[in-house]
Amino acid sequence: MKLPKREFYTVHEVAARWGYTIADVAGWSAAGHFDILTGIPPAMCGEKVVAGEVIISAFDILPMFRRCGTGPQTAWLRRVRTKGEADWQLITDPVAGVEVSVADLLISGQHVHRFEEKNELFRRVSGGTGSVSPYDWEGMLQALALRIHERGIPASQGELVAEMQEWFVEHSDGNDVPDERSIRRRITPIWRELTKTPEKP
Repeated sequence: MKLPKREFYTVHEVAARWGYTIADVAGWSAAGHFDILTGIPPAMCGEKVVAGEVIISAFDILPMFRRCGTGPQTAWLRRVRTKGEADWQLITDPVAGVEVSVADLLISGQHVHRFEEKNELFRRVSGGTGSVSPYDWEGMLQALALRIHERGIPASQGELVAEMQEWFVEHSDGNDVPDERSIRRRITPIWRELTKTPEKP
């Protein structure tokens, strides 16, 4: 069964996926390329109750996005914007605002994929004969590296091949996906290095 595309990515996942820092992600959001979202419990904005998915301004919680990595992990939101609204709303109750964690800052999958396509972050790579491959092998290798970095080496090569095939499905709407044998051929040299037994001194 084919699952829908991923709905949300955390800012940390996006930064790792694109090979940049969360400071860069925050900057692109502030420049209007995409929204940073989070979820809040019911809060009062004047006489209106706001809850659930909201848009935040990166500059309101700028210390969380320090490039040097010394920023706080939480911050207090004093204003938010709801989906479909142009105006920001000040949180009046709780008076201090709503506390959020950097781990709970999200970007919609639709915005992530649109930004990638617009900026050609995962361009097709050329094959050995000079022809252009119809598959995004470079993007797959980046996804593979991120998977191993976040979750470690899987129990079997077959599991890794299946996950990378699913990555192609997710990034191609299920069309023009390489077969298992082609993916295995690309992954096998990497798998051998990852699982190689160190030589005894």
